[in-house]
Formats: sequence, structure tokens, C-alpha cells
Amino acid sequence: MNLTEGREERPFAVTRRVRAAATEAGVPHGAGAHARPLPPDHTQAILEATKEVAAILKNSGCPFALVGSVAAYAHGIPVRLQHDTDFAVRREDAEEITRLLAERGVQIVDPPEDWLIKARAHGEQIDLIFSLAGRPVTTELLDRAPTLPVDSVHMPVLDPTDLLTSRLSALSEHHCDFGALLPVARGLRERVDWGRVRAETGDSPMAASFLYLLELLDVIEPEGGREDKPDDTGEDGPR
Repeated sequence: MNLTEGREERPFAVTRRVRAAATEAGVPHGAGAHARPLPPDHTQAILEATKEVAAILKNSGCPFALVGSVAAYAHGIPVRLQHDTDFAVRREDAEEITRLLAERGVQIVDPPEDWLIKARAHGEQIDLIFSLAGRPVTTELLDRAPTLPVDSVHMPVLDPTDLLTSRLSALSEHHCDFGALLPVARGLRERVDWGRVRAETGDSPMAASFLYLLELLDVIEPEGGREDKPDDTGEDGPR
């Protein structure tokens, strides 16, 4: 005798059957079934491309420095590398660098922009930039770059102050991601000359907004030092 005959099937039994059928069909289920999948982690591939191109640049004798998110990674900021690797080079060295990269089998991609060279290595995009946020890459800028290990290979990496300045100068109404920049600023705050950052980004309202946010979060001191504010009693005095 079937004891369940005529009874309504229990909801959890139906759920088990649906999940089993979905699993067999390869359909995701559960709380994250409709969540967008995380992008693949390109960190190691980007680091391999960085090391290959850096080796070519070092052998070229042309000054250069690692910039962008991979530079932040080299300075010890735990960023997840997803897009590309960037190098700052001088415009006058662009032709020689392009020739050497091509000779070593690095694919050169002609971009429409006139301020960088695009290339591909290990399937990853490489940008060799000779203008950072509209400012030309100079010998002085590259001379300030310390040499740091990047996945065991030593190479020049943009100075923390120059790195923050270039990132802030690139902010605009169409690209203003404070979320990506905040951990970099937090991690580098003791190594950054914030006075120079303010001076070199003073004409940017986006940069000024980000610096004000850092003040509110107590990441950096307000310009001119911390001011005395009225206490709870209404009398003036240190906060």
C-alpha cells in the first residue's frame, strides 16, 4: 500500500527533486544562482607579462617605471589585477621600445591615441604610456622611481607621491572610482607627500573631493594641520 497516495507532496521533497534535476542539467541553483559570476583572476598572467616587458625595457637602456594598479601591487597594496599592466616611458624612446618589443615577439597594437603604445604579452594588454593624465613623462619623474621586486623581478616603480598624483589627475566626471583608489591611498599614506599631491592636483575638483574624503576618514590631516573645534560645552578648545 502506498501511504503517500492522495497526499500533497511536501515542499522540501519537491525542492530536492528540482535541485537534483537542475544539477543534472548543469543549471546553477541556490542563493547565488542569479548572481553575476566573478571575473577571472588575471593576477599571475599580468605579472608574467609585466616581468617579460620589464626585462626588455631594462635591456633597452631606456628609462621607464611601472605605473597603475601593478605599481600599487609592487608597493604592497593588496589589489586584484584584472585589466592590464602599465609602464611610463619617454615619448622620445617610443620608437626604439616598439622595435625591441616587436623583435622579442611581443605583439604591438596600433592605438588611435597618440600618448601610448599598446602591446600584448601572455594574452594580457600592455600599455606603454608617455603622457600621464595629460602630463608628459619626464626623465625627472622616472629618476624618482625606486627599484622594487615585482614577483621576484626587480624593476623601477613609480614613486608613491607620483603614483597618487597621476591617479587623482586622471579622475573625471566620466571616470571617478573612489572605491578603487581608497585602499591605495590608505596603504601608501605614510609614504606620500600630500602637500605635493595637493599642489599638483589643485585644479581638479575630483581630486579635491577625494582628498576631502580622506580627511573625513582620518586617512590624512586637513590641509594646514588639524584645526581646533568647539567642544560639547560650547567653549573653544582642542577636540
